[in-house]
Amino acid sequence: MPPPDSVSMRSSLPLAAAPMSDATPSPSSRAPPPPNPLAAAASFLQRHISHLASRLAAAAPRPARAAAATLPPGPQGASLSLALAPDEVARALTGTPVFTVCNSSNEFVLVSDPATGLRSLGLLCFRSEDADALLSHVRTRQPVLGKGAKVVPITLDQVYMLKAEGIAFRFLPDPLQIKNALELKSGKTAFDGVPVFQSDLLVVKKQKKRYCPIYFQKEDIERELSRASKGSRGSALSKQITVGSLEDVLKKMEMNERNSGWDDLIFIPPGKGLNQHINEVSA
Repeated sequence: MPPPDSVSMRSSLPLAAAPMSDATPSPSSRAPPPPNPLAAAASFLQRHISHLASRLAAAAPRPARAAAATLPPGPQGASLSLALAPDEVARALTGTPVFTVCNSSNEFVLVSDPATGLRSLGLLCFRSEDADALLSHVRTRQPVLGKGAKVVPITLDQVYMLKAEGIAFRFLPDPLQIKNALELKSGKTAFDGVPVFQSDLLVVKKQKKRYCPIYFQKEDIERELSRASKGSRGSALSKQITVGSLEDVLKKMEMNERNSGWDDLIFIPPGKGLNQHINEVSA
């Protein structure tokens, strides 16, 4: 099973996204005060808005191909059937919303990455207000494309399965959680990826299954720890929290086998508690 600091791993490529060649930390990854997370996206949109799209209700992906693509290099064979399948990884992400911009046909508004020439880059915001600002930018820069465009929520499990259809995504994290992550990683001035928070004290067993919760908001995990540790607050709670990136955790889940501990992870949507979320996904 993964160690308590299993979410504190080195940076990897974003979920289903092509690498960005810009060596400058993205606006959402800099030290506080956090800059506008749409600044990087604006440069893409200004020059490279594309009307290419894929249906939000995309056709079912090819699980076998997706699973093979995530295997680590080296001998395969028996491990192919033991590795976590895409739908198993996606199940851990159930219920967590992100926000994107769709056109009047309910298709993703996609942009091109000028660094790579990739013409199918979808932008996903962890805050609805950032998606609203993105929509305003689309309407201003591309009035025809922006006509009828709207902000649409989509869950992370849907996003994860869409990657098998060849759509690349770039996440725009919540700047407040970037700030929180940097405070926990003292001495760091930039954070790569979407921060997630974990504590070994919150691992539970319910309904004969072990759950290792991963939180998107530091405030949520602090609230749960306060209950679990009889009212401890402040720095005492922070010492019990480890921080890592969503992208790295997903990559580790893809590379590990069933019953390795990585299949115990469950991602808790912002604003919810572990018990509440388990009850919802088990209903």
